[in-house]
This record gives sequence, structure tokens and C-alpha cells, in this order.
Amino acid sequence: MTIDGPASSLFSPLDLTGLPVPRTPLSTASALLKAALSNAPRGDCVFRGIPFHVIEPLIVGDDVVRLGLPALRTRWLVFLHCAAELPLVANADGLFSPMRGEGRLGERACTYRVMYEGGSEAVLPITRRFQIGCFTRRWGENCFEAVSQLKPRPVRPPHEQLRKDWGSSQTRVRAGDEEGLLLWLWAWENPTPEKPIVSLQLEPGTGRVALFGISAGSVGSHPLRWETRRKALLSLEEGQGFSFDLDDAGLLEGIALDLGQVVSAQPRPLYPDATWETSYDNQVPVLSSSEVLVEYTAHPEAVFHLSGGGCVTMAEAASGAARSPGPLASVASSTRRVRLRVVEKSGGAPVAVKLHVHGASDEYLAPVDRNRIPNNAWYEDYSVDFVHAGAHRCTYIAGETTIDVPLGPLYVEVAKGFEVRPVRKRIVVDSATDEIVIELDRVLPWRQRGWVTADTHVHFLSPGSALLEGNAEGVNVVNLLASQWGELMTNIGDFDGRTTWGSREAGGDGEYLVRVGTENRQHVLGHISLLGYRGSIIAPMTVGGPDESALGDAVQTLLSEWADACRAQGGIVIVPHFPNPRAEHAAAIVAGKIDGIEMTSWGDLYGGISAYSLSDWYRYLNCGYMAAAVGGTDKMSADTAVGTVRTYARIPDGRPFTYDEWMQAVRRAETFVTYGPLMELTVDGKPMGSRIRVSGAGGTFDVAWKAASV
Repeated sequence: MTIDGPASSLFSPLDLTGLPVPRTPLSTASALLKAALSNAPRGDCVFRGIPFHVIEPLIVGDDVVRLGLPALRTRWLVFLHCAAELPLVANADGLFSPMRGEGRLGERACTYRVMYEGGSEAVLPITRRFQIGCFTRRWGENCFEAVSQLKPRPVRPPHEQLRKDWGSSQTRVRAGDEEGLLLWLWAWENPTPEKPIVSLQLEPGTGRVALFGISAGSVGSHPLRWETRRKALLSLEEGQGFSFDLDDAGLLEGIALDLGQVVSAQPRPLYPDATWETSYDNQVPVLSSSEVLVEYTAHPEAVFHLSGGGCVTMAEAASGAARSPGPLASVASSTRRVRLRVVEKSGGAPVAVKLHVHGASDEYLAPVDRNRIPNNAWYEDYSVDFVHAGAHRCTYIAGETTIDVPLGPLYVEVAKGFEVRPVRKRIVVDSATDEIVIELDRVLPWRQRGWVTADTHVHFLSPGSALLEGNAEGVNVVNLLASQWGELMTNIGDFDGRTTWGSREAGGDGEYLVRVGTENRQHVLGHISLLGYRGSIIAPMTVGGPDESALGDAVQTLLSEWADACRAQGGIVIVPHFPNPRAEHAAAIVAGKIDGIEMTSWGDLYGGISAYSLSDWYRYLNCGYMAAAVGGTDKMSADTAVGTVRTYARIPDGRPFTYDEWMQAVRRAETFVTYGPLMELTVDGKPMGSRIRVSGAGGTFDVAWKAASV
């Protein structure tokens, strides 16, 4: 018995078990087909929301099979069947002619003849790859009119359910035709539903066909054809919970569809839409405890089945008048395709930005080439997305994108780093809206003063994605770090020891750069980031066994040796996520092998620099060991934006901005670290990173500063 979801009450299975029909012996089927049939479903089953009573298959082969039926009036008959494979035979030249493919496209597999009361009939040709397909999956040879018996279904990401196929599970979808015996559903529309059908005759064609069951029903449109994806809002009664748990098939237990499939169900994010334009950038919405946003694809006459036992039809959802435990109300469909552009206020040049858009029901609206449901788990699904605090969904665009939106109000948020004023705008879309233009204004002139920004610690992105995200976040330098995690190697192929992506030498504009370095690690001695070095990769990148390197690895290299190798190859050395793991980096700092200390927030992305990091840095400063403060996110998922904490480093007047000049600024310690506010500081006219000699009697100093925040 196979049940891939609730059964539609609009269909009834035909019981063929008691019909006295001649059967072609199963022994006439091929060995492959016989083996597959031994695992075939039996009994009362549900496929794609349609109920069947599955019998031992009727093999259509050499003889005509006639099925007597009780007088049956129906608009649709849905057949559950499959065809045996037919070998391809080459001609004398070793070629296949005519070339119909392994699925033998267009060959008549058999004929179904529907007999009406009174003697009239309808002839149904059953041709391969049209009304029927082979019982085994042949990639690229699907059917034009039939569908596989199991519904396509969403697949939860790997961190939500353990799967063997980690890579393909990140597609978060299954077509329903991957495993085991492949049966096909084909729906025939009866042109004279008022006439009683009294028998069905199965006539041989080429090869063997196995018929497993028939279901009859009356719906207004093709029962196997689902509409495009829609959303609905489920409102829960006071005190009523909702199950976001998964069943054995990985589907949601809280809500299901018969003639369709639920794609996702998530708590509704509650945004301050009434005050959207005056609320602050990147504000995290509250997740509702009483409303659930449901995404689905379904037949127009499908029915929602709720875990509490209630049912809601599509018409009820559209009107919002669902029965208990509803209501389930439709969310306006995204039927209007618009171009969204972000440009400089002065000049109109396109601007790469971080973008968020949602509709009137607070539903996230992603561009057509971005994830609707961004995956923010560790090392999964690396699209260019950002999910702030697990709730506020954003993506990055290079200045222009295409997005499908509903008619009515849209809520748009656009941001670009710490020097450009972010925009929150409410826009009303109508049937004439083709384009939305957002203007951004750079209100803080820190870049013009020679300050460039950097993130010293990013993982997993490709260089191209890192370049886009850095540009959109206003981060001039992204240090993308290759590394090793047990047996997992990341970004190794992106390291070549010479290329700075985005530089003029590499064909870029020189304003936004990506350089691949390495984070070398030992779980007890500590971690060390090696940035900007040239030549061969400094390996091994991890030593000493789990949880950093592979089981059985020896401690072959010390942090100080890695630091010496990096400096010998022209790079700079950073202690990441300071001060943990705290061990050998103390010796490296005291020995003068470290150029920068990476400040962090320990996950509290908008809480400022952690006092834990800051206090330990000052211990070294107060002992006379000077190393620049730098900012790096340790970005390893879409939970973290590039440059959430960042380094500002100053390039001297008259010097061009290059990656090497940025490294020189870090070596001079002409830097500051920030989560948003900007600062300039001089003491007696000397910039940050300078040293001033003071006598034992002290003295008076002229301190000048500027501070600002967008």
C-alpha cells in the first residue's frame, strides 16, 4: 500500500479484482519487468491525490483483454500503468534508425478501447512517452501527457533531516520518479460523460504493458495539471498549535493537499508596514504565533487537509471563509513582472545593494533568480542571500533585477554598507507598473577621505559571489579563506596565490576586491589567517586531528611557522575570532609575528564588539605588544552578511587603492573596527597606528576626532 498524501473525494477507484478476465502470463514479461513487479504496490493506494485499488497487474501482451464494468458515468478516467523496456537494435552500420530513443518515442504500446452502452466506442491509442512510459527511469525521456505516480515533493534541507545524498537534498525538491518501480498516471477526458461505460478492451501493441488500476472522477479541468505556485495565510485559533514537524516522507504534518503539494509552511513575519518608511533598516520582524504562510501548488479543486481534522477548499481559501480550524485565506499572487533598479542619486549609475521586498501579507518576494526560501544553515546552498536573525530575508543584486510581485502595496528595503543612507519605501504596483527605481545617496564621505573597508574572514563563497556581496555591502576588500574541516576542503581551487578578483589587472574596476587566502587551524593551539600571500598554498592547512583536521593527522606545523611562511610570501597574518582558541597565538603576538587582531561579536551581529575580545586585546597593548585591530565576520552561512563587522583602513593621500596598499595600512595599524559608526582620530596630528613618545612626567596632547553614523 502506497499513500503519497490525502485522497481527493472527487475520485473513486474502480475495483478490478473480481473481474473474470483472461491474463497474459507474467512469465512472458522480461526479467527486469518481473523483478520490478515483485515490489509493486498493492491494495488501496493514493497517487497524486487520486485513490486507486491496485491489483496484480494485467499484462497486455499477445491477447486482447476485455474488462466488463458496471455502468459507469464519469468525465475522467485515470489509468495507472507502465510499459516494459524494448531493446534498441542497431542496423548493419551500427546506427539506430529510426532513432526514437530508449523510450521508443511515439511507438504504439497498446490500445484501450472504451465501450459504451448501446455499442458506441472510443479508441485510446497508448503511445510510448505520450500516454505511457517505461517502468524504469530513463533520464531525459519523460512523458508528454502522463506523469509519474508519486507527487513531486519538497525536501527539507540537510540540517533539518538526515539524508544520504547531502548534495542533491539541497535542491529541496524531488520529482517523484527517482526510486523503484516507475508507474505512470494518464488521465483521459471522456467526451460523452453522460453515456454509461460498460467495458474496457485492452489490445496489444509493441512489447508489454502492465495495467495496475483505474480511477474515475469528475473535475472541471485536467486532474494531473497543477497550477503555478501560490501562497495562503492560515490563521490559527487562540491556543491552537501548528505542527512544523515532518512525516516519514519529509513532508509537513500540519497541512497537506490532495490534488497538489504543500511546498512550505512558515510563521508569518510581522513587519511594521504602517510605519515602514520611518522604521529602521534591517529591522528583524516578530514571527507570528497565530498565522502561518503556506506555499503550495495544486489543482483548482484541490482540498487542504489540516492536522486538526479540518478541510479547506480552494474556493474557501480564496474567499477567506474556511471552516474550522481556519480560516485559510489566499495571498495575492505575484502576477506582475517588474524590473527593479537601484541607482546613485547623483549620476544615475547602477549600484550593487542588499535588497529586501515583501508584499501586503508580509510574504518575502525574491527576484526570479534568487531563493524564495533562503537556506541559512552552515555550508549549505550558497546563493547570494542574507537571513538576518533567521527571519529577515534579503538578497544581493548588482544594481538591477527582475522580480514577480502582486498588485498592491510593496515594501522595499535597500541598503549598502555604512556610508550610504538606507531606503525603506512603500510602492503601490498596478497593472501599468513595469519598473521600480530606487535612488541611493552616499551621505558620509569616508571613502573620499581615503578610508577603505574590509572583511578579513569569509568562508565558502565563490570569488564571484564574494565580489557581489562585498560590493553590495560596501566592503572594498573581501578576504575569502580556503580551509579544511576534517575531510572537507573548501575554496581550495579558488586559491592561486596571485589573483585579486575585481582589480584592474583582473579586469575589474579596482574599487571592490576579493583575495583568497587561508585559515590554518589546530583545535588546541589556535587558528591563524594568512592573507594576501603569493605563490604556493601554505599547507597543510589543518593539523592535529579532529575537530579541525582529519582523523589521525599529526601536529606537523605550529601557528608561528605558518605565520613565518605567510610573511615570507608577502602576506599579512591575522589572529581570527580573537581570543579563542587561546593558546599559541600568545607566543606569536609576543614574537611580533602578527599584523592584526580580529575583533568579533561572537554571533551577536548588532551588539557591537564583544568586551571579551576587546579586553584581551588591551592586555597585549598594555604590555607593549602592538597589533592592529581588524574586523572580520567569520561568515560561514547566509545568517551573516559580509562586513557586518568590518575593518576601516586608510590609504595615504595620493596613493592608489590596491590590495597591497590595504595590507600596508594594516601593517601600519591605521585602522579601526566598526559595526556601523565611523570614526577618524588623530593625536598631535598623527594618525591611528602611530606612536608618540611621552616622558615620565606626562604631557598635553591635541586630540581631534570625527564620528558619524548613517
